[in-house]
Amino acid sequence: MKKTLSILCLSFIMLAVASCKKETIVQGNTNQTVYATNVSNWELTNDGGGSYVVDIPVSKLDKTYSEYGAVLVYITRPGGTEWEQIPEIYGGRAFSFTHDVGRVSIYAQNPTGTLTKPDPIDVKIVLIDSNVD
Repeated sequence: MKKTLSILCLSFIMLAVASCKKETIVQGNTNQTVYATNVSNWELTNDGGGSYVVDIPVSKLDKTYSEYGAVLVYITRPGGTEWEQIPEIYGGRAFSFTHDVGRVSIYAQNPTGTLTKPDPIDVKIVLIDSNVD
């Protein structure tokens, strides 16, 4: 009797496990990539430190991306294919960036403090979506 009951319980468990179905839900990619080519409208910052800044309008950079997602910025020489992620020392200058809704600001500073305008650059901005808990 015990053997029959054990076989019956084991059969029931095996049937229950075999009927389980795993579902994988794949969400669509909501990341965005924006390019700005031949960026050359550098302006001196008013901090007196020899820094230049350029503002790049990014209409896809909304409040959700700005506050909860991630913003990555890459630069290269015009027409280049080798992208450097900033912050970075590129072409003898220190590059960094800030962002806010609708824009990315790239800063360039010469380590010697001289006031020479940076060369034009191409910019790739990657907006990465994130879930908020």
